[in-house]
Amino acid sequence: MAPWPRPTVHYQDDALLVLEKPPGLLCVPGKGPDKQDCLSARAQHWWPDALVVHRLDMATSGLLLMARTLEVQRQLGSAFANQHIHKQYEAIVWGHLDPPDAADSAGEPWGTINLPIAADWERRPLRVVDTLHGKPSTTLWRVLAQGDMHQHTPCTRVALRPLTGRTHQLRVHMAALGHPIVGDALYAPTHPASPRLLLHARQLTLQHPITGQTMQWDSPPVF
Repeated sequence: MAPWPRPTVHYQDDALLVLEKPPGLLCVPGKGPDKQDCLSARAQHWWPDALVVHRLDMATSGLLLMARTLEVQRQLGSAFANQHIHKQYEAIVWGHLDPPDAADSAGEPWGTINLPIAADWERRPLRVVDTLHGKPSTTLWRVLAQGDMHQHTPCTRVALRPLTGRTHQLRVHMAALGHPIVGDALYAPTHPASPRLLLHARQLTLQHPITGQTMQWDSPPVF
């Protein structure tokens, strides 16, 4: 019997793996024997050459990209750093969030959050908006639907596009907007409890590092 379950695969070739991370599973091993089960360990059991490129929070579900050679890992890391890989998330946030007034070039109403984020050293692992010491952080957001979608409480389903990759960026930015993500024990502790964080990495778009072909994967959330 294999020590690790086989991850759900959206795509695989000699260069890439696109896997589905379930909520509550670490991306990489943590400290201690009880934190060794993680997506990278499961992937490396089935694909020994699998290499970590980026991470999702333990509570977040959805698409995760891995490389299968050191050169592809380097290329993908550079593509992330230069914002050439596009990620889109879906979340449910507390409250009725009105759509933004501005529209992008395709006519879709995307709002922009530009708030610098820093570590809250006294309350780690929390992050905070810090205009003096924080790193520049930008998130695009769009309203998808409104309604009483969780525990009969007003909520809004949103699409989120992080243009930077700060720790807890989407969670911090939505809380700063006054609409924290449902199930966020760190940034929405005064709201009703939820079995999980309702944040999902839904879409991933990139140019294949070997062929140059534009590729896109979509994983609809189960919430």
